[in-house]
Amino acid sequence: MEGLLVEVTGAAGAIGLGARLKIDAESGETPCEVVGFRDGRALAMPFGELQGVTLGARATFEDRQNSIHPCSAWLGRVVNAFGHAIDDKGVLPQGMQSYPLRAAPPPAHQRARIGGKLDLGVRALNTFVTCCKGQRMGIFAASGVGKSMLLGMLARNTDADVIVIGLVGERGRELKEFIEDDLGPEGLKRSVVVAATSDEAPLLRRQAAYVAMSTAEYFRDQGLHVLLLMDSVTRFAMAQREIGLSAGEPPAAKGYTPTVFAELPRLLERAGPGHEGTKGSITALFAVLVEGDDHNEPISDAVRGILDGHIVLDRAIAERGRYPAINILRSLSRAMPKCNSTAEQEVVTRARAELAAYEDMAELIRLGAYKVGTNPEVDRAIALNGPLETFAVSTGTGRGRKAQRMPRAARSSRSMASTAMSGRPTWSMSVRTALTATSATAR
Repeated sequence: MEGLLVEVTGAAGAIGLGARLKIDAESGETPCEVVGFRDGRALAMPFGELQGVTLGARATFEDRQNSIHPCSAWLGRVVNAFGHAIDDKGVLPQGMQSYPLRAAPPPAHQRARIGGKLDLGVRALNTFVTCCKGQRMGIFAASGVGKSMLLGMLARNTDADVIVIGLVGERGRELKEFIEDDLGPEGLKRSVVVAATSDEAPLLRRQAAYVAMSTAEYFRDQGLHVLLLMDSVTRFAMAQREIGLSAGEPPAAKGYTPTVFAELPRLLERAGPGHEGTKGSITALFAVLVEGDDHNEPISDAVRGILDGHIVLDRAIAERGRYPAINILRSLSRAMPKCNSTAEQEVVTRARAELAAYEDMAELIRLGAYKVGTNPEVDRAIALNGPLETFAVSTGTGRGRKAQRMPRAARSSRSMASTAMSGRPTWSMSVRTALTATSATAR
C-alpha cells in the first residue's frame, strides 16, 4: 500500500486496466479498481476506505462488465455511483439491458443533427443564448455566483421528458436541498438524481459522472428527450487528476494529468442526438467551476473547446444582485444562428450591440463623467439598459409556468402573443418590442 494505491500480485496477464476486485479487510471486503501496472504488479484504488487491509490480504477479481441496468422505474429515485438507491424508497428495480459505464458515442457520420429550439425557462438564455434539442453547453462560474441556483431553474422549467442530474463532488448538505427546494415533488417525478459527495473516494466521484451519462443514454434510446445537468465537470476532472497522480502519471497544466484531457471529450461527446433516424436526444448542460475567476484555466479552456456553447456567470453581476448572473456578452450558443430566423437574429444582434455600447461606457456613466447628448448611440444604450436588464432577470414560460411580462416601457399588448413554430414564446419578439418602445422614448 502506498497512499491511495494498493499493489496486487499474482494476476499477471489475467486482468486489465479498469478491472474490478475485492480485497479482504477486517470489516469485510473493500471494492477496488485497477488503475495501472508497475513492476509486474497491478495498481488498484479503493472505492471506499482502506482501513483494516493487512499485508498479504487476499484479492478476488470480478469477471464482469462495469455497467448498470436502468429502467423507467428509476424516475423519482436518487442513486449513488454504483447505481444503488440511497433514498430510502426501497429496492431499486433493474432493467433487462445493461448499459456500460464507459460507452462510445454514436459514430459521427451516423449521428442525427440537433433539433429545434428548446425552452429552458430562462428568458436571457432563450433569447441571447438559444439552446436546441441535443445541444451540449457549459455553465462557467466561480464559486458563489449562482451556478446551483441556475441549474435548479433549468431543472424546474426546461421542457424535457426526463431529467438526469449528476451531482459530482458536491457538498453533502446540498443534495437534500436541491431535491426538496429546487426540484420539488413534481420535478423529481420525471428525474433521476445521481450523487457522489465531495467526501467520497475519487473513483466514486468519477464514476458518478459515468452513471449519470449512461442513465441519460438509456432514456434517449427509448425515444425520449433527456435533459442532463451535471454539476460539475471540474470535480470530475479533479477526481481523475487524483487517480492519475496516484498511478504515477506526470502532472501537466496546473497539476492535471494527460488522462484528464483525454477523458473529458470521451465523457462530453456521449451527450447529444442519438443515431440518425431515432427520436431520442440528450440536451446536456455541464457546470464548470472556474478556479479563481480565471475563465482561461485549463479545464475551462478544454471544456469550452468541446461543447457547443457556453453560459458565463459573472461575479460582478451577482454582486449587483441580478440573478441569474448571466453575462450575455460573454455567453455564446454555436447552434443559435441556424435555429433563428433572419429577423430574430437581427433583433438579438441589435440588442447585444446596445448592451455592448453601454458596457464600453459603463465606468464613465457610473462616475457621472458622461454627459447625455454627447453620443446618440450611447444615449440610446443608456435608455435601453434598464429594460433589457429587467428582461434578463425574468424567467420564461418553462414547463407549466405562465409568462412574466416585461417592464411597462418595454412591452406591448401583442409582444408576448407571438409564438414560434413549436408553440413556445418567441422571446426575440419581446426584445424587439423593448428596443422599439424604448428607442421612441429616448427620442
